[in-house]
Amino acid sequence: MNEDKATRYHRLQRTLTWIGLALQAAGIVVLLPGGGAVLLRDAVVGATGAAPTALTTVGLFTAVLIFAADLAVFPVVFYRSFVLERRYGLSTISLRVWLLDHLKAFGLGLTLGVVGAVVVYATLTLWPAAWWLVSTAVFSGALLGLAWIAPSVLLPMFYSFKPLEHPSLRLRLESLSSRAGVPVLGIYEWGLGEKSTRANAALVGTGRRRRILLSNTLLSDYTEDEIEVVIAHELGHHAHRDISVALMLQIALVIVTFGAAAVALEAFWRPLGLIAQNDAAGLPLLMLVAAIVSMTSRLPLNAMSRRNEHRADRFALSLTGRPEAFVSAMRRLGAQNLAEANPSATTVWLFHSHPTVEQRIRAARAFEG
Repeated sequence: MNEDKATRYHRLQRTLTWIGLALQAAGIVVLLPGGGAVLLRDAVVGATGAAPTALTTVGLFTAVLIFAADLAVFPVVFYRSFVLERRYGLSTISLRVWLLDHLKAFGLGLTLGVVGAVVVYATLTLWPAAWWLVSTAVFSGALLGLAWIAPSVLLPMFYSFKPLEHPSLRLRLESLSSRAGVPVLGIYEWGLGEKSTRANAALVGTGRRRRILLSNTLLSDYTEDEIEVVIAHELGHHAHRDISVALMLQIALVIVTFGAAAVALEAFWRPLGLIAQNDAAGLPLLMLVAAIVSMTSRLPLNAMSRRNEHRADRFALSLTGRPEAFVSAMRRLGAQNLAEANPSATTVWLFHSHPTVEQRIRAARAFEG
């Protein structure tokens, strides 16, 4: 097969994605039909002496599930995010640092997962009829809270940041944000190059807490014109309220997920051998429902994202009037980040949240003309 480097890389990444999904599906098959979840719950009850519906049972049951899931997919994750990234020249991270980051992410996921499960089962116990509404309210609030603290708390767990030290570029980007009507709190250099060869930029946070992040790999290799159009694109997302809309859509998915989970739990708790709807062994069923909602929503959400990306590109071109800088930035970012230039329409439809590099360049050329 005559494939270029980017095509080979992404084909392998997609193959590993399917393998990961297959492993997760196999875990659900083991846990649900044959009563695997009930056996695991009985083992947890035997270890704690608590009831199958006790929150201590729920917490430990959830922790065991998360640990087992991480262990099952670890070889795939390791090969995908460490071996392949280094093989294709996209990562400079050492094995020690990669393992440390993985442990940080696992610890964060474990904490959020256990707390989330305990909250859900507490609502099931206290409000059996309306538990899904209460859980929806709590999880929606948590989503908003995470969006609020992520730039200042979560991102610094994995990367270093410092105020931008390029006075001319800083003044230029401050003027750009003012013209866009999107005020920012500050502009920071993002130490992405400590772990990756990729170049990137972002506008994180909401309202007056917005921060412009410029990777050191972007600052070292790109012109100020190119950086300006990249940030103008990010400003476009905020000017069109794409971030706020995305949060609202996530909350809508939370509502759908918990509504579907309530229906599934009511229908299947007895056939699955649970002693009550708030039996800890019902957690895999809730996880299955969440996975189905997530997967079925991915295609329309990706299509909406691609539309928003095109709109943000047009905003950047209108704001800066620099189509040539936009085209050169897209070409350089695509090459540096190993983007697929011309994936098939099916691949774009199934996997891509962004238009292809060539689609974006053609649109910029048309704008210029």
